[in-house]
Amino acid sequence: MAHVEVVRAYEDPGRRPGEHRVLVDRLWPRGVQKASLDFDEWVKDAAPSTELRRWYGHAPERFSEFAGRYRAELEREPGAAIVERLRELTRADGRLVLLTATRDVEHSGAAVLRDLLVTDGGP
Repeated sequence: MAHVEVVRAYEDPGRRPGEHRVLVDRLWPRGVQKASLDFDEWVKDAAPSTELRRWYGHAPERFSEFAGRYRAELEREPGAAIVERLRELTRADGRLVLLTATRDVEHSGAAVLRDLLVTDGGP
């Protein structure tokens, strides 16, 4: 079974064996030096669009609408290709870590992406 976990870049416990670690934010985490964040790739195009991110503004009452709009974005390119590749990684490696800078992880684009990979894309 695939294991997809969301981890805040500021609270990263470090790499565990067998992990593939992906930064899923469009913007680099403020105050984090690139050399200090242990990640395999940065997939900016899997992040919510700037327009959607600004509309959402991390307002929990908008999360349901945000999640639906973000899923729709991920059905189109370039997001769709990235989602499929991440699904393949979970099938092959079994452990995927989505790194994000957001404070409220459970109401974030990373959480939506995790749920999409686990529910729709599991092996």
